[in-house]
Amino acid sequence: MADGAMTATFLAVIGGASLLAVTARWLRPVDRLPSLEGWALADRSLGPGWTWLLLGGTIFTAYTFTAVPGLAYGNGAPAFFAVPYTVIVCPLAFVLLSRLWSVARRHGYITAADFVRGRYGSPPLAVVVALTGILATMPYLALQLLGIRAVLTAGGVYPRGAAGDLVLVALFAGLAVATYRHGLRAPTVISALKAVAVFVSLTAVTWLVLARLGGPGPVFDGAARRLGGPALLLSPAQQPAYASLALGSALALLMYPHVLTAGFAADGPRTLRKVSVALPAWTGLLALFGFLGIAALAAGVRAPRGGAEAAVPMLVDRLMPAPLAGLVFAAIAVGALVPAAVMSIAAATSFVRNVYVEYVHPTATPKRQVRIAKAVSLTAKVGAVAFVFGLRDQDAVNLQLLGGVWILQIFPAVAVGLFTRWPHPRALLAGWAVGMASGTYLVVREGFSPIVPLGVGARPLEIYAGLAALLLNLTVALTATAVLTRLGVPRGADATDLPSRLTVRRRPETGANNS
Repeated sequence: MADGAMTATFLAVIGGASLLAVTARWLRPVDRLPSLEGWALADRSLGPGWTWLLLGGTIFTAYTFTAVPGLAYGNGAPAFFAVPYTVIVCPLAFVLLSRLWSVARRHGYITAADFVRGRYGSPPLAVVVALTGILATMPYLALQLLGIRAVLTAGGVYPRGAAGDLVLVALFAGLAVATYRHGLRAPTVISALKAVAVFVSLTAVTWLVLARLGGPGPVFDGAARRLGGPALLLSPAQQPAYASLALGSALALLMYPHVLTAGFAADGPRTLRKVSVALPAWTGLLALFGFLGIAALAAGVRAPRGGAEAAVPMLVDRLMPAPLAGLVFAAIAVGALVPAAVMSIAAATSFVRNVYVEYVHPTATPKRQVRIAKAVSLTAKVGAVAFVFGLRDQDAVNLQLLGGVWILQIFPAVAVGLFTRWPHPRALLAGWAVGMASGTYLVVREGFSPIVPLGVGARPLEIYAGLAALLLNLTVALTATAVLTRLGVPRGADATDLPSRLTVRRRPETGANNS
């Protein structure tokens, strides 16, 4: 049973999040007509502070804050691939997000598929990008609910049976109503509470764990005894998998519709560059969560079989005072609400812009587009709830692993297209198809493991399946482009003002020749 003080703290934080979401209207200009840009991107009006809160709160999900320490608890060092992965994201965001924002703002693009449609003049390629994003996002959305349920169950805050399911539905229903009414502004204001709750609670928990267990040295020594010394260090055989998983995950993250939606809501490329520089503060949080997984080992926490993500909540419940434990559980729950809301908005926007308007109702008014997007966003949340209650937790995890592999296959069309238009759209479609098929095959063949062996012999190289599929994708796309170009197969028109070739800007010479 949950302690009364713990439950009271938990409900107070959740109630504050709901109140903030309901009052999100104050971020909206009163004189603006309804538009999809206004509902889905907050009129591209967020400054550095709000963008940092929203982008960080969207990237670092509740499931991330439970899965990473759970992996550290069960496997040791390999779990910390998430730290370099999120560090690699920062320079990529500095370059890619700011450049993509500039093009999107100039041409009124709202989704990555909008950009692909304008860049290559290829509706089939654009719809493939949109549908891949939606397909990869839906299991990720369901995982936010699973993260809430796992954490609250471990902390004793989640009632058993139908009562617990009703609590989860009520929590998500409040988010659904706020998102339906206010769009991206609802998760934006909740992200402020998420940041405060997570930073404060995690700092307090880490300090208390170190004080109770005697400092970092005893923590790692105790964990080493439980796991075995080598498990806290990467072996040479694990290093290729670790490096490729970090790199592939970083490339994939910026292709997710919810991350791009949060980035497009900024008020300018300068804001995005500032935020990219400040994002490592969120990475520090992730490293501390991973450390708490190690601390749970040292403290002798016994997580249920197949439920390593419950290790840190069990540690918190054991060591923390009840009010602080309630704050931690509420922080993780709120941490799920922000990305869940942005994911549903991003999926709905992609459907409306790149499926509904493109193929069903090309003359849809802005007001009708907003109405359809709201309905689709609500449907996505309902679908996520039904998925959680109707299927096994492992099914959602497996689909999310596949989603990371799938979303990486649109990287050539989106990221490469920002710098050169040389790849032929039909070649990009062929590369995408090969990458999707090969990546899915590799993951399923290994029992839904993201790490797959490549090569022959007694010790094949183990790397991230998504990166292997991406390399095959690029090989097919480049080879097919050369063939189609030689055959003179026409391309679509380019509606952007980006260069067709990758060029290096040179500074103008100074001196007599310039006078």
